[in-house]
Amino acid sequence: MVVRVAERAAKSGAQQIWVATDHLSIAAAVHEHGFKSCLTGEHHVSGTDRIAEVVEQRGWGDETIVVNVQGDEPLIPPNLIYAVAQHLHDHPECAVATACHPIHDAETLRNPNVVKAVLDRQSNALYFSRAPIPWPRDEFAQGGGAALPENFTALRHIGIYAYRAGFLRAFRQLAPAVIEQVEALEQLRVLWHGYKIGVTITQNAPPAGVDTEEDLRSARKQFDAAYNPATNERAQP
Repeated sequence: MVVRVAERAAKSGAQQIWVATDHLSIAAAVHEHGFKSCLTGEHHVSGTDRIAEVVEQRGWGDETIVVNVQGDEPLIPPNLIYAVAQHLHDHPECAVATACHPIHDAETLRNPNVVKAVLDRQSNALYFSRAPIPWPRDEFAQGGGAALPENFTALRHIGIYAYRAGFLRAFRQLAPAVIEQVEALEQLRVLWHGYKIGVTITQNAPPAGVDTEEDLRSARKQFDAAYNPATNERAQP
């Protein structure tokens, strides 16, 4: 599955594709399919910490833009990877960029497993939360809440990040924030320490990642309908 993610990343226009892993078996599979890997320590508590080690190993300059794509996202759209990287490139005041898409129903807004974001007028993140934000007070206070009010905007966070390499070096030294621990959202550490997170908006939700056997079967069905461009054979994650 990690190889399929690397293939999607390769279609984004990225200059280099590296798979960060602490498993030799994953590194071997990656190399077998023509991609490069970077072996990291087993102690990392987050993907950001692992990517920071890759930056140090590779010696990338502080302005190098690094996009972290999770290894369980074999269907991630390459244009989304590009859009997040481009957003960071176009906004030098930001240390990090990420993505969101609109929420269209109250059930999703209330779901604590869905991370919501509120932005400022320059499309920088003000806050991320598992709680329903923003909260349409008047409508929900009047016994509503089954549907979102008209002209109401809520955003669901998509877990993809672009970083400047210099920020990743600094991140390793940042103390965890209380709000990060309360919400269990790593990106709140970035905001708490005063860094800006730019947000690009996509109108469509990307395909779900693979967290369960059912997710895996769904992903395989989608791959089964297409051919691997490298081998012209049907591909499975």
